Amino acid sequence: MAPSASVFLGWSGKPETLLLNRANRHGVVGGATGTGKTVTLQVLAQALSEAGVPVFAADVKGDLSGIAMPGDRLERFAERAKTMNLTLAPTAPPVMFWDLFGKQGHPVRATVSEMGPLLLSRMLDLNDTQEGVLNIVFHAADQEGLLLLDLKDLQAALKYVGENAASIGTQYGNVAPATIGAIQRALLNLETQGAANFFGEPALQLADLMRTDLSGKGYVNVLAADTLIQSPKLYATFLLWLLSELFEQMPEVGDPDKPRLVFFFDEAHLLFRDAPKALLEKIEQVVRLIRSKGVGIFFVTQNPADIPDDVLAQLGNRVEHALRAYTPAEQKGLKAAAQSFRANKDFDTADAIQNLGVGEALVSMLDEKGAPEIVQKTMIRPPASRLGPITPEERSAIIAKSPVKGLYDRTIDRESAFELLQTRFAESAAKAKEAADAKEQARADAQTRRSAPRPTNRQGIGEAFAKSLVRSMASSAGRQLIRGILGSLLK
Repeated sequence: MAPSASVFLGWSGKPETLLLNRANRHGVVGGATGTGKTVTLQVLAQALSEAGVPVFAADVKGDLSGIAMPGDRLERFAERAKTMNLTLAPTAPPVMFWDLFGKQGHPVRATVSEMGPLLLSRMLDLNDTQEGVLNIVFHAADQEGLLLLDLKDLQAALKYVGENAASIGTQYGNVAPATIGAIQRALLNLETQGAANFFGEPALQLADLMRTDLSGKGYVNVLAADTLIQSPKLYATFLLWLLSELFEQMPEVGDPDKPRLVFFFDEAHLLFRDAPKALLEKIEQVVRLIRSKGVGIFFVTQNPADIPDDVLAQLGNRVEHALRAYTPAEQKGLKAAAQSFRANKDFDTADAIQNLGVGEALVSMLDEKGAPEIVQKTMIRPPASRLGPITPEERSAIIAKSPVKGLYDRTIDRESAFELLQTRFAESAAKAKEAADAKEQARADAQTRRSAPRPTNRQGIGEAFAKSLVRSMASSAGRQLIRGILGSLLK
């Protein structure tokens, strides 16, 4: 039987490779800051691209963007390549840049409905009671035919549920005004972090992340995350949403000859930090089952101990750069990392991890039978693309030639919950005005029929106030809705 196709990762006295038909069995790239994790990610991403596999990776520090340009002819890289019998030619894979804020790449959007109450609750850091009320809001919106596309839709739906809490509560459970207010304040906080740019349409089409160019190379999708990482819950929740969407939408393919997409999750500890049990169970389920959809996930983290054991056990391909072990927590992480490898009789794994140099790593990939190989000290191959960030001008030129240019640039704001509820409010205000006018006319007629003192055109204070209020409601329906939302947010 012919050997399976593979990508070259490094040299340990023999080539260390990742089998393409085992790349969907997931992996982990670990190591302390400055030990070479980003270079390993860049090498893997470009090698997968050359094999025709699309890649999605978050660029947390901004230096992964260099993958879009051919590398510099550095003497030290040439020497390292020579020791590996590797011919190093400066090349770059096809790249698309993405950005939740739309500044350093194509805008990435999802609708509120697509995100759903569970992930949205995680993003908003809601407690159990608040999450329950958010679920009620989603159910009520479905019953009323209200599309939840962007944040103003959700804010309007929250206001609607709050104003109709008595009738809605009899069907779904108690809805306290204080809880509605707490959720609205959390939404305001999220909006100040720039999340309003993320929620809306046109929503990201997953097929655009799985493109190949005319030569058959997979596109490397680079998410600009240097600003996004400052909002860690937004960062982690977005990437989990993306994984969930891949899991829901992609068909079963079993174990293909090569993955349909490989997903690199940098700063992976943010995904699991303070996550409630229900969310951890969902993450574990997605990781376990998404490989059958042909998707591989590589978690990139400073310490494998940051990843729950149930998830770590599913990561068959492992690359571990140097770890330091000065504190009890670091020693625990070192022990966990060492024990995750299949031991090599020629060295102590824990000692080796502490003494690795920059660009060196312990590597254990899955073999043809899906079993972990014996761990090897490995010199990671030099990248063919540029190390470090590209210039803004280079980024703009790449975006201008992108195959998705123009597809996501403009926001679409179609009729949804906000507009529908605004119309209902205007209709209610008009009916209120008609009722008030009718009542006023009846009172005037009654006054005429009575014998009364000399007629006067002067209005009472109460009458003038009522007329002013009705005119305000009728002429400013849209502004009233917005003020109503903001008013409850600021209580």
